[in-house]
Amino acid sequence: MTSDKALTLVKDPERLETRLKEIPQEPGVYFMRDASDNILYIGKSKSLRSRVRSYFRDNHDHNPRIALMVMQVAEIEFIVTDTEAEALALEANLVKQHQPHFNVLLKDDKKYPYLCITWSEEYPRIFITRKRRSGNEKDRYYGPYVDVGLLRRTLNLVKRVFPLRQRPQPLFKDRPCLNYDIGRCPGVCQKLISSEDYRKILQKVAMIFQGRTQELEEILSAQMEKAAEDLNFEYAARLRDQIRGIQSLGADQKVSLPDDTLSRDAIALAADDQHACIQLFQIRAGRLVGRLGFVADAQSGTPGAILQRALEEHFQTVESIEIPAEILVQHELPDGDILSQFLTERRGRKVTIVVPHRQTKADLIDMVERNAGYELARTQRFADRNNQAMLDLAELLDLPDLPHRLEGYDISHIQGSDAVASQVVFVDGLPAKQHYRHYKIKNPTVRSGHSDDFASMAEVIQRRFRRYAQDPNLQRVGNPDFPDLVMIDGGKGQLSAVVEVLREMNLMEDVKVVSLAKQREEIFLPGESSPLATEAEQPGVQLLRRLRDEAHRFAVSFHRQQRSDRMRRSRLEEIPGLGYTRQKQLLAHFRSIDYLREASPQQIAEVSGIGPKMAQQIYDYFHPSMAIEDPPSTTPPPERSPEPAVE
Repeated sequence: MTSDKALTLVKDPERLETRLKEIPQEPGVYFMRDASDNILYIGKSKSLRSRVRSYFRDNHDHNPRIALMVMQVAEIEFIVTDTEAEALALEANLVKQHQPHFNVLLKDDKKYPYLCITWSEEYPRIFITRKRRSGNEKDRYYGPYVDVGLLRRTLNLVKRVFPLRQRPQPLFKDRPCLNYDIGRCPGVCQKLISSEDYRKILQKVAMIFQGRTQELEEILSAQMEKAAEDLNFEYAARLRDQIRGIQSLGADQKVSLPDDTLSRDAIALAADDQHACIQLFQIRAGRLVGRLGFVADAQSGTPGAILQRALEEHFQTVESIEIPAEILVQHELPDGDILSQFLTERRGRKVTIVVPHRQTKADLIDMVERNAGYELARTQRFADRNNQAMLDLAELLDLPDLPHRLEGYDISHIQGSDAVASQVVFVDGLPAKQHYRHYKIKNPTVRSGHSDDFASMAEVIQRRFRRYAQDPNLQRVGNPDFPDLVMIDGGKGQLSAVVEVLREMNLMEDVKVVSLAKQREEIFLPGESSPLATEAEQPGVQLLRRLRDEAHRFAVSFHRQQRSDRMRRSRLEEIPGLGYTRQKQLLAHFRSIDYLREASPQQIAEVSGIGPKMAQQIYDYFHPSMAIEDPPSTTPPPERSPEPAVE
């Protein structure tokens, strides 16, 4: 950190004014950095100096989120562009690359699902997911969809209409399954269809989720007529069935609008003091083909700014052909002309953004806003339930504040074998699965035939909080990684073991810990011999039970995985010279012991790290009766003198 960044700009007015004068009155992108040189915020403007100066005006009415950011700004940087549209495109790329904290407007709370097509794979998969990963840029995500049931029904119908891979992993090693015989799958597992031909099928499926169903129907109709002319009636019949299936998808979703040949999107929101629920209706040829949903922090900006950010983030990830000709918005966008120009350049044709005030277009916006209002009411009910549960829990356990981060721990094993532990995290009463962890118990006394839940739980807690014990200056209060409450699945014994290890680490004053017994749902506090007086249906108790059940589920699933892996490796461990790494390589290649048993020595030798000699040894292990026996000796036995007859 350089010396000129020791103070934030708001505390050094002279340096602030000098820096603002250096910023030009041109379009571009600006960066806000803190004293540690971390990027706080990335923004765009058609006039950089005016936009940046607006953050530091005394009379500017900032929302709490932006005011907090301004207090941390120690340096301002900028990049000048030729046009506002270039600034928008550059900002989108930089935000995606750096992901600054104060640029996060739309919440990723796994509320709405996406549909993913993995174009990065040789034979792409299509599936529904609630986590939008940024893994491979070639993969495409469609959504997020509000109506989960409709999305699942659509995908199931698509898989019946088009021949697609039905399983993530092949059922058999050397032959296709029943789905191939009945025409539901083109034999992807055995590569009975080329990757190019299979991708052509997926491209047709993608058109459905892009809202291009009418265009797809026209393509299939032309192919059907051509097949009929060529007397290929079987193929023509399949195309006819596909067309009928596509038409049934939106048979009851007609939206009455003038000029129903025009593609358009309509976006609106409903907000309270905390949440903003946004709905985006995708209308193609007068038909509602998609209803997308977003959740934002209501304090992050004005309604127009929230809608603009939602549109920017949405259209950054779609293909140019998916951009509609018209976008109807509920509120004026702060930079609507820039967004319109940016989308026009991407689409290659004019894109207009308008706020309708009369006739059917205004009615459409009203309908979208009503749907957003229903989602907001649902969000409020869910938030109220969680707030009530956290308030009750804080009162029950005499906590100074609401428990923002809850952590639950559980142990799973079978008589000491494959002992593991789980750590699950709830943030504001909701599961935060990105913070889940599992542990393999390393205590040598915990082994098959000898279990010790107390020692196992103490080990896990010691490993979880070890770095806080090693660094007493590490932040506790306000640290998003430090829990407000730790819940142990068990009774007084497990709790006592945890308390003992926390005292040894001098963390007993910092970590609030309780235990929840399974049988009677009793809550125990450290040093108390009797459980708390609670009721089973109390909101705080129900929250702890949900946390406990999730910790138990996560621990059991990891234990089953470990036990399954051990059982799969157990037979391979009997083969001399075959180590753990090569066992994993064999199982990764053949998928199961049964497939490995059926393989020839030449096929086994194809695995990396397995030579011909080891391959033959593995083959002989699974086929002992076929192992090469020692050849019989060619030396004649020695002649024996005749024994005397017994009289």
